[in-house]
Amino acid sequence: MALEMTTDLRMLIWVSLLTLFLWLPYVLARLVRYGLIETISYRKDGEPVAAWATRAKKAHYNAIENLVPFAIAVLVAHITNAANDMTALASIVYFWARLAHYPLQISNLPIGRTVAFAVGWVAILIIVLQIIK
Repeated sequence: MALEMTTDLRMLIWVSLLTLFLWLPYVLARLVRYGLIETISYRKDGEPVAAWATRAKKAHYNAIENLVPFAIAVLVAHITNAANDMTALASIVYFWARLAHYPLQISNLPIGRTVAFAVGWVAILIIVLQIIK
């Protein structure tokens, strides 16, 4: 039985794909600073990198941490037939909030990154509320 690819599920795929690539700038910064061998051997772990690269790593961790509740909410909404126009919109908003959060975090714009994070968090809550209502 094939399941329908809803907007919510498509956004889950896009958010997952985004999260899969967020580690690249951090690793590239380590490659530039320490070279290939030092980077892949982990000998320079704990050594400083540019501040923006440290923030990129934190943004990646934040994206991973938030992917879990987003994915669970989207999948439960889909499985329980709670997915609707509101969950679709919330999923789209979540994707754009996460996409905005990364450069805002790297740029060290605290208010911007906090707003982007909060918008994504509210989007997850909206999906959950559609499930439990």
